[in-house]
Amino acid sequence: MRPDFWEHSDIHVHVPAGAIPKDGPSAGVTMVTALASLLSRRPVKAELAMTGEVTLSGRVLPVGGIKEKVLAARRAGVKTIILPSRNEKNLLEDVPPEARQGMTFHLVDSIDQVLALALEEFPQASAPILSELVGASN
Repeated sequence: MRPDFWEHSDIHVHVPAGAIPKDGPSAGVTMVTALASLLSRRPVKAELAMTGEVTLSGRVLPVGGIKEKVLAARRAGVKTIILPSRNEKNLLEDVPPEARQGMTFHLVDSIDQVLALALEEFPQASAPILSELVGASN
């Protein structure tokens, strides 16, 4: 990334007010992960699902519908799920043990933890190149 990237760049994500309020916040960690993947050119790991609201300071907050989200991920063949740590009670009490079997759950408190779990490592020899996104600096 160019050293002056943040001096000359701004990222704005607009979520229309027409969205269903109870569903929108759940996509917070997913949207941040997608942006981090794009900017770092590190792909998101396969067979991974995630949910959680994220604050501007990077804290991951709990969301609703954990049972439904876990069951949907299982039906889709997902093996690993990232959830807010404050949803652990919902995972253990609402999702049947047989539905959790064979799956790995990571309970997180911060977006840093999400990114460490979700993004593939990139080879040390190849640093991310963002010239296509932010323009070449010559």
